[in-house]
Amino acid sequence: MNVEEAVIRQMKIEDIPGIIDIEVQCFPIPWTHHAFRMETRNKLAVYQVAVVGGKIAAYGGMWLILDEAHITNVAVHPQYQSKGLGRKIMEALIREARQRSMHRITLEVRKSNEAAIRLYKGMDFLVSGIRPGYYHDNGEDAIIMWKELITSDFFNLRP
Repeated sequence: MNVEEAVIRQMKIEDIPGIIDIEVQCFPIPWTHHAFRMETRNKLAVYQVAVVGGKIAAYGGMWLILDEAHITNVAVHPQYQSKGLGRKIMEALIREARQRSMHRITLEVRKSNEAAIRLYKGMDFLVSGIRPGYYHDNGEDAIIMWKELITSDFFNLRP
């Protein structure tokens, strides 16, 4: 169970049962098999999985809208949490967003999810606002975070 050996790759339809297992363990209102199946058909959606020992250990997804990437979900199986897989998934999503010429990337995170907030801040995401009562299960607020993918130096290049 060495997470250093994790393989990060694009999600396949066969990965959905493993993703659902993570969803059920990590979220009070998990996405359904049907929802993930629809995401495999969504031309704007990109999903990455981390595979450890043949098992889906983490996943993350985003939608690409114009020049912005919106992270829809990131989750790590409880057995693999606090081992760096969340960071690996986030790095894969950011890399993919840059490759697809996205200018910025955004996400919402539960106000109480201190570990995720620390991770995102450590990856240079900045808090930009609050969505009051965003989460339907308990009415918790979401913190909105953004990261610029194209630096201002890009726009100040001189010939």
